[in-house]
Amino acid sequence: MRKTALECIHKLAQVDERVVFIGSDLGPGVLDKMKVEFPARFFMEGVSEQYIVGMSAGLAMEGFIPYVNTIATFLTRRCYEQVAVDLCIHDLPVRLIANGGGGVYAPLGPTHLAIEDIAIMRALPNMTVVAPCDADEMNRLMMSTVDWPHPMYIRLGKGGDKVVSKEEFGFELGKAIQMRSGIDGVFVTTGVMTQLALDSADLLKEKGIDVGVVHVHTLKPFDAEGVIEAIERVKSVVTVEEHIVNGGLGTALLESCSEQRPDLLGKIARIGISDKFATEYGSQNSLLKHWGITSDKLVDAMMKKMRG
Repeated sequence: MRKTALECIHKLAQVDERVVFIGSDLGPGVLDKMKVEFPARFFMEGVSEQYIVGMSAGLAMEGFIPYVNTIATFLTRRCYEQVAVDLCIHDLPVRLIANGGGGVYAPLGPTHLAIEDIAIMRALPNMTVVAPCDADEMNRLMMSTVDWPHPMYIRLGKGGDKVVSKEEFGFELGKAIQMRSGIDGVFVTTGVMTQLALDSADLLKEKGIDVGVVHVHTLKPFDAEGVIEAIERVKSVVTVEEHIVNGGLGTALLESCSEQRPDLLGKIARIGISDKFATEYGSQNSLLKHWGITSDKLVDAMMKKMRG
């Protein structure tokens, strides 16, 4: 997914001279071809994440479209004031490409686990928040970013994730995608958790339960109308996210229903990370199991909600 995102920056730079890349201590070999072809629009800075956000704001004010890439926790926790003051207050078209959303950096512990990044980015006025489900969707997203007039936070998975999106579904910022229809229940999900939701829907199908999957790639602006339309006719809804349950996808859906369709609130359950920092190390999969974000848990949650 990250490789696709970076390659797209190079492609965009070839057709739009406003596109620039800014990295922070990403190591050798990153976008070498772009560095050779467009040396004046390629910047690899050191461990200075707050500085590169301010730098990107300055370039955006001069008419450029900066694409900034580094680890998610450094773009959010470490740079929060710069993102808020330099980017969002001025509503500048800077793209923050965040490596390692959720539990990707599990071996490095809580300092590197971006488990609250969606919540804190959603809280910022003018910020757009996006979490593609695979590399193919990342390509469709990236090629649609040039003319988006607002700052954008793009959450990346670990890379090498199974491709589950389809070109025929299309892609439009701010519009959820019905990946699978179902008459009994619906999983509402985002990012790479869409893969897990599809697998869980397959398991439920074996039990005679027909469950749909709605993929919310854009968490802000949230497609309240589209998601509500998808869930209003089923008995149970389970939101799934690799993020704390506070402030993320589940919260966005509950907020929307509270304002527009409070009658739907009782059918919604949330699966995500509990409200605490990680105390375990290991692999991403081992952390997901520890957090209870597995196919078995999704199946159990859906069946429990259906039983009322």
